[in-house]
Amino acid sequence: MTRGFRSRTLHGGHEPAAEGGSYAPPIHQTTSYRLGSADRAAELYALETEGDVYSRISNPTVRTLERRIAAVSGGVGAVATNAGMAAIDSLTTVLAAAGDNVVTAGDLYGGTTTYFAHTATRRGVEIRTVDTLDYDAYADAIDEDTAFVHVETMANPSLVTPEFERLAEIAHERATPLIVDNTFGSPALCRPLEHGADAVWESTTKWIHGSGTTVGGVIVDGGTFPWDHPDADYPELAGENPAFGVDFSERFGEEALTHALRHRGLRPLGAQQTPFDAWATLQGLETLDLRMDRHCENARIVAEHLDDHPEVAWVTYPGLPDHPTHDNAARYLDGFGGMLAFGLEDGFSAGKQFCEAVELAGFVANVGDARTLVIHPASTTHAQLSEAEQRAAGVSPDLLRLSVGLEEPEDIVDDIDAAIERVTA
Repeated sequence: MTRGFRSRTLHGGHEPAAEGGSYAPPIHQTTSYRLGSADRAAELYALETEGDVYSRISNPTVRTLERRIAAVSGGVGAVATNAGMAAIDSLTTVLAAAGDNVVTAGDLYGGTTTYFAHTATRRGVEIRTVDTLDYDAYADAIDEDTAFVHVETMANPSLVTPEFERLAEIAHERATPLIVDNTFGSPALCRPLEHGADAVWESTTKWIHGSGTTVGGVIVDGGTFPWDHPDADYPELAGENPAFGVDFSERFGEEALTHALRHRGLRPLGAQQTPFDAWATLQGLETLDLRMDRHCENARIVAEHLDDHPEVAWVTYPGLPDHPTHDNAARYLDGFGGMLAFGLEDGFSAGKQFCEAVELAGFVANVGDARTLVIHPASTTHAQLSEAEQRAAGVSPDLLRLSVGLEEPEDIVDDIDAAIERVTA
């Protein structure tokens, strides 16, 4: 039986009888597990049988989170990491080797841009950045050494949404997987695997958890990409694996990427999510759908208010008809999200001062919290980039990123108005 989305956020991945009868998922706060017989231990280490060996590799509490997120995302498996950045790092580690390249949209979270530019490149992986909505540019940039194509559901912070099926077709024609960062969408609003993506990664720190207390990430495996395609080159997934000597695509079938990420991404790097953090994230996941409804409604009210404000130079929100990818957002999203961006007439300095002037909203380097948060990316999250790189990522000097929370919308609006008045006085 296929249950509804909310039912899966509450029940997915956990069978009470199999966990000692605990109705809620328990915390398995342990480093290691009884291996049983010597033969079984050998089989576990050879990946010939399923089971837990060491919590850096797998853990029952973390597995519940992984199965639940896979269930709500439409994937065949998932791997939870200790942060969102560990998720994209694990993907890059498994899919890209020195001499390969990654084709990525220009509109990206500053941390991802910095990771690609200054970490992946140190490992010999070339980064090819194209305009997010220039589909011919993706086609021209992909070649036989392209490891994957990467985009965001709603770019951080420009909130641009690309055409997923079109990108997937371009990538797949060249035997290349499409990877989507769905952090700003969350599975409640968007499930890119339904639109041609091959894998999705998210920062669970944000809306999935939703309370600003627990850092984490996840990768969801769509299970559809043919890693053994004759025109593809993924030695970690097809052919004799360099570490285990087995063919992951043969042994694990549609879950090949899931197992490769676990054993060749997390296992050697120690990027696995902890049992307690997984348990805490499960608590947030249970209310994800309900919270996203309110985030979307509040963001719409705030965006429309700012759109009419005399001191606001511009507003970008996917739910506004004049947003450049409003039609794409309406097509792919079950709601326009809780994020918006705007700029004040007085520019860069006013943006910085606004962050100090708010009282209800938090001046915090996070998004997706139950509380409203604001930041000035040009002087913070994207400050490591040049102004040209910032603008290419959709960050203008005056841009303010607002993560709209669950407070009464009139309180959020009053706080914004008061802060603007202080800045412009």
